[in-house]
Amino acid sequence: MYFVDTIEVPGLGNRSYLAGGPQGAVVVDPPRDIDRMITAAARRGTRIAYVVETHVHNDYVTGGPELARLTGAAYLVPAGARVAYERVPVHDGDTVKIDAELTLRAVATPGHTPHHTAYVLEEGGRAVAAFTGGSLLIGTVGRPDLVEPRLTGELARAQHASVRRLADALPEETAVLPTHGFGSFCSAGRAPGGATTVGHERVTNEALVKDVETFVADLLADLDDVPAYYAQMGPVNARGPAPVDLTPPAPADAEEIAARLAAGEWVVDLRNRVAFAQGHVAGSVNFEAEGQLATYLAWLLPWGRPVTLLAASPEQLASAQRELVRVGIDRPVAAATGSPGDWLREGESPRSFPRGTFADLARVHGVEGTVVLDVRRDSERTGGHVAGSLHIPVHQLRERLPEIPGGTIWVHCAGGMRAAIAASLLDAAGHRVVAVDDAFDNAAGAGLPMAETAGARTSTERAAGTRTSTERAAESGRTVVSASAERAAADRRPVLPASASTGVPSA
Repeated sequence: MYFVDTIEVPGLGNRSYLAGGPQGAVVVDPPRDIDRMITAAARRGTRIAYVVETHVHNDYVTGGPELARLTGAAYLVPAGARVAYERVPVHDGDTVKIDAELTLRAVATPGHTPHHTAYVLEEGGRAVAAFTGGSLLIGTVGRPDLVEPRLTGELARAQHASVRRLADALPEETAVLPTHGFGSFCSAGRAPGGATTVGHERVTNEALVKDVETFVADLLADLDDVPAYYAQMGPVNARGPAPVDLTPPAPADAEEIAARLAAGEWVVDLRNRVAFAQGHVAGSVNFEAEGQLATYLAWLLPWGRPVTLLAASPEQLASAQRELVRVGIDRPVAAATGSPGDWLREGESPRSFPRGTFADLARVHGVEGTVVLDVRRDSERTGGHVAGSLHIPVHQLRERLPEIPGGTIWVHCAGGMRAAIAASLLDAAGHRVVAVDDAFDNAAGAGLPMAETAGARTSTERAAGTRTSTERAAESGRTVVSASAERAAADRRPVLPASASTGVPSA
């Protein structure tokens, strides 16, 4: 009998796998913190004989080279991947024996990347599972625009063909085990569900129920924002990442925390957003350790900038370190645990700001000096927004702080987590802020006036190349400011410079 163990990486929306039998096993798309894989193999009492990659990853740093080195496993990488380290190049149709009755067969599935390869696990010649990486996902496919803009259309068509090739070749009962698609920005959609089969995908997956022209048009029309740190992941993985160091960072006292803030470095408070709003070190920013810490901190943090972590406990700090090494934030320069009372110099007081709901916002909406800031992504705002709100996606906020007007900034997202990040950035810059900690679905019911996004396009229009005025301006390098922002500009006050007490870390 074979086994397949799933190693969840929920903060990045990914899964890795350990599969095999009592004599040998294969690891598919390992995360960088490889101790989890070694522990899983030890629990099974099996030997890791192979480590395989479906592609050179764009969203996280792989643990493949180090896992192969430590275990003595053969390291299999698609032959078309341009990498700088030794590996066994894999071609379409190649097979390796995992255990007595278990074989792994490579299937070329270009689309997510040009060299993408899926792996089919066969028991006694029968396909029992397909490790599909970023090709066939649950209800959708991996996005084709992460490699090179000029290749996006070609790769989108390749995705359609690759997914159909897999579906045509595999029995209905074959388990489909993708790496992406559980919240990862590498997924082209947000399809629900945690398990699927080839048979289920044949009747539900976009690539299997749409003709190629419709599929490509819809896929390209609905592509979402790409986290900025993705640009760093491919090169790191192609060079070969360094081994992970998860030893505790150097401890920081109140004086060092203040000095690092004064130097423009990032001091990140990992506590939950309620605790941060109640009291925090002035100038620090809040990225909750739970949730998508790695994705959003890596997205907003200038690449390579020193970061100091503040955590409620050593356990929270260790968990955050593990999350961050997965996206190449390797060694915090310093860290401290406890609470603001432990992190402030004598005579200093913590800063705080209020939290509210959409019902609270409704009571002051329209009152002079009230500014509503929507930090959701463009794709989310097209479904409706609070009338008159200013829109700056959270991942753009740091660079666009000069656009924030004076007054009290009520900042919201879809659920509260990103609003908390934005509120901390605004608070660090000296703005009066209220973090809306509420589901956006409650906004209309609270009595807030709602509007549709002006110039929003249908999927068909986007696929046909129609551009809104904002998009045309972006292409030409101009900035478009919404009418509400223009009105508010008259009341704009200067954003305070970066400092130990009030500054957002500089770029």
